[in-house]
Order: sequence, then C-alpha cells, then structure tokens
Amino acid sequence: MNRLGLIGGTGLIAVEGEGSRLEPFGFALEASEHIICETPYGEVPLYIQQFTIDGVSKTLIFLQRHHSTEGPTCPPHSINHHANIWAMKHSNLDALVSVCSVGAIHPSFPPGKIAVADQYIDFTGVATSFHDASAQFTSMTTPFDENLNIQLQNHFKTVQKFAQAERMNYTYWLAQGPQFETPAEIDAIEKLGGDVVGMTMPREAKLCAEVGVKYAAILISSNWGAGRMPGDAKAQLHHDEVSKEANRHLQPIWSSIAMLMKN
Repeated sequence: MNRLGLIGGTGLIAVEGEGSRLEPFGFALEASEHIICETPYGEVPLYIQQFTIDGVSKTLIFLQRHHSTEGPTCPPHSINHHANIWAMKHSNLDALVSVCSVGAIHPSFPPGKIAVADQYIDFTGVATSFHDASAQFTSMTTPFDENLNIQLQNHFKTVQKFAQAERMNYTYWLAQGPQFETPAEIDAIEKLGGDVVGMTMPREAKLCAEVGVKYAAILISSNWGAGRMPGDAKAQLHHDEVSKEANRHLQPIWSSIAMLMKN
C-alpha cells in the first residue's frame, strides 16, 4: 500500500526523527512535515513522512492520539476521537493501523508480546458515533479488517519466533479510565471475555467502521493487569513504567509497518 495511516499513544509516542527505523527495510526518507488538519471537530496535528522504495513513493501519516509527542498528556477519556478519525479518513489512506499499549489478562499474552485485536468489548456506556443527529446503525461483527489482521498475525508470529500454534489475536476490553482497574475488575473482565484491557482503541474502531476506513489494532502487552503480576498480586501500576515498557518493543512494530507498506 502506498499511503498508510499510523496511530500511536502510550505504546508509540512519536515517529519524528525515527525515519531511520524503516531504512533497514529498504525505505529512503525523502521528506517530512508537520501539518495541522482542520476538521469539523477541531484541529489535529499530523506528521507526514515521504519515502521511496524500489522507485515507488510511499507515505506514512502519523497521528498521536493524545496530540502530544511529549507523551500522552491528554487523558484517555478526553481524546478527540471524532477529529482524529475524520482527519485520517480525509488523508486518502489505503489503511489505518493503531498501536495500543494494553494490560494483559490472558496468560498467553505476557508483557513484551505483540499481537492484534480481533474483537472488543465496550460496556462503558459512552456512545461514540458520527451519527448523533439521525439513527444510523453500523455492523461491528468484524470490527477489524481481516486481511490486515492476517498479515499482521503472520508477521508477528515470524519475527517473534513463535510456534505455528501460538495465539496471536485477543479481545480488547475498553475501560473508561483514567484510573487503572482494580484486581476485582480484572477478574470480572476475564469472566466476561476480555483478554486485554485498555482505555481508547474501540472508539477508533467504531468511527472507522462508520466511515469505511480499513482498520487494524496492534496490541503491545506492556504490563499484567492489576492483581496478575506473578509473585506480587499487590504490585502497583505506574503509567510512566507502562509507557516505557511498551516503547521498548517497537522494532517488530516498525518491521510490520514496512511489511504493510511494501505490499
């Protein structure tokens, strides 16, 4: 694909100055620029990188969902998802990939592992839609693009040297935040089918489905959910530590971006 959108947050704070991350995969950075995209919902800062590979022009459009390259200073419950997805929709993308730092609940997803979301559960009771004035109903049976998910699952299985039977898809539970969950909440989430927990991504998925943007969510296991730390059920969660752990595992992310842009 020639134009790929990339959303980062706690798990991918910025790409500025990281164009060299794609150079090992044959990409030559030709130009980069910051723009402010005006949307009906507010301004959105975008960082655009132009590459060439094998004589073909490629574009990567990066959005920091918190609108800060200094870290996620905008709290998750205040993110302007409508503006973000509107800006990406109107960037003429072939597809949009989101990188998400999550707390792990399922034992097969320890910190450091990277996989993808194939379902989500949102019981927050907070509506997220572009259709507030009239009733329009969008199917979410397949909330993520299946072709993107297959490519990403196969890629992450290979680069992480997993066996063929390794599980690579998980159900994301949307928590309201900005507080982390209690151990009791984590236990309840597990019983209701949540494999990982986070505070943002399904709202992006809903809006992308409404406007027809191909969307996939890469999950970085950055920590065990509350009460699940092996050997220390009372371990406290700290956002800075969670973010640092997620950002230590970005090499497979960059190789997956290169793989998608080459296809």
